[in-house]
Amino acid sequence: MCNPTKLTVQIGKKIVERKIRYDSTIVDTECKLLNINEQELILFHRIEVPFTMKGTQYNLTIPRDAYTLAYYWNELPYNLYVWRDKNGSYLGSYFNIVKNTTIADAMVSFEDLIIDILIFPNGEYFILDEDELPMSLNKFEDGFAHQALQTLINSIEPLLQGILLKSEKEFSHNDIISTLYDS
Repeated sequence: MCNPTKLTVQIGKKIVERKIRYDSTIVDTECKLLNINEQELILFHRIEVPFTMKGTQYNLTIPRDAYTLAYYWNELPYNLYVWRDKNGSYLGSYFNIVKNTTIADAMVSFEDLIIDILIFPNGEYFILDEDELPMSLNKFEDGFAHQALQTLINSIEPLLQGILLKSEKEFSHNDIISTLYDS
C-alpha cells in the first residue's frame, strides 16, 4: 500500500495517470491531486474533449468542461472514474478492471485488463469490451479478470453509493474543485 508520508502531498499538484493497455501501448493523462491517504488516491481531471460511452441500450456523453474524480487503490483489482458536469451534478461512473496499480510521487500507473463497467445515473450498468478479449473471460489472465469482475458486481451498489456520497460531501463543486477547475 502507498505510504502517504513518503509522497509529497499537495492538493492541486500535477500527477500523471499512466494506463498501460493490454497491448502494451501507454496512455498518459495529466491530472491534479485531490486526496491521498493509506486507502486511496483521488485525482481530478477536467474534460477538454467530449466523448460518448456506449452501453448495450444507452449512451452516456461526457461534455467538455465536465470533470472526472478518479479513484485508485493499490490493493484492489479496479479503479473508478466518477464524472460530474461543471456544476457538480453526477453524470455517471466507470470501473476499469486492472492489475499492478502503483502509486508514486508524480504518477499513478495501472495495467488495464480490457473489461470495464459503465454505470448510468439511474444505477443501470453494463459490462463493456468482453468482445475485445483475446480468449474467454473465464480463461483471460488465468481467471483473474473474471474473478475481479464478479467481486465488483457483487458489491457494486453499496461500493459506488458510498463513494458517490463521500465525493458529493467532500468534493462536489466546493472550493477545492473550483480552484482545480479554474487552474
